[in-house]
Amino acid sequence: MSVLEVKNLRKSYNGSEVLKGLDFSLEKGEALSIIGSSGSGKTTVLRCLNFLETPDEGIMKVNGKTVFDASDKTKKSDSEIRRNRLHFGYVFQNFNLFPQYTALENIKLAGELLAKERPDYSANRKNILEEIEANAIDLLSQMGLSDRADHYPHQLSGGQQQRVAIARALALSPDILCFDEPTSALDPELTGEVLRVIKSLADKHTTMIIITHEMKFAHDVSSRVMFLDHGSILEQGTPDEIFLNPKEERTRQFLSSYQK
Repeated sequence: MSVLEVKNLRKSYNGSEVLKGLDFSLEKGEALSIIGSSGSGKTTVLRCLNFLETPDEGIMKVNGKTVFDASDKTKKSDSEIRRNRLHFGYVFQNFNLFPQYTALENIKLAGELLAKERPDYSANRKNILEEIEANAIDLLSQMGLSDRADHYPHQLSGGQQQRVAIARALALSPDILCFDEPTSALDPELTGEVLRVIKSLADKHTTMIIITHEMKFAHDVSSRVMFLDHGSILEQGTPDEIFLNPKEERTRQFLSSYQK
């Protein structure tokens, strides 16, 4: 059974169709890279998956459970949307850390807020919060940032901020980790820092969707690559199939622009 199944995903803005009936799936441990020109709909795909946008049509399932069905007009509660959103960890382009919190506090925050909804929170508050902090400290260590726990975002480099953002996305153990051009705001040196972290996650078979303009990285890290063009999936396949032997002329044109 696929971790993620998406059927007929459609989204329009002001009468312009941005996503045109996308069908795709994701297997456990797979790293799917989505490539395509700016404006092709890549970020909209992730925003729909994370319930930051509401698709006009389509069905989304995680581990066989329907988390969104456009034909179901029943209004979803905020708590239900939050529960469904927990399937996905989202790493934004521009870090989006809370400036008033330290690196460690940014990672702990979501877990602490959700813990308050647990029926055993009052009775086990101390143990629950200690567990959340221990997990956050471990994630900072994995990101190579143990010595930055008490630093605020303005005291961190862009690469360090993005690694904190990755740790934050991992903190709630999502089924799928989503990266929306995670290096677009970084210079080449800091880009390498973040790409190495994502590669290590792929090596651990973390289930991921990665939007990137780093074509060599997409080739090296992906299990599968999907080329999106004007809101449609033009083709998808293994990295070698897409980068070395694309079937579509539009894919060849797109890739050639990165080789000049």
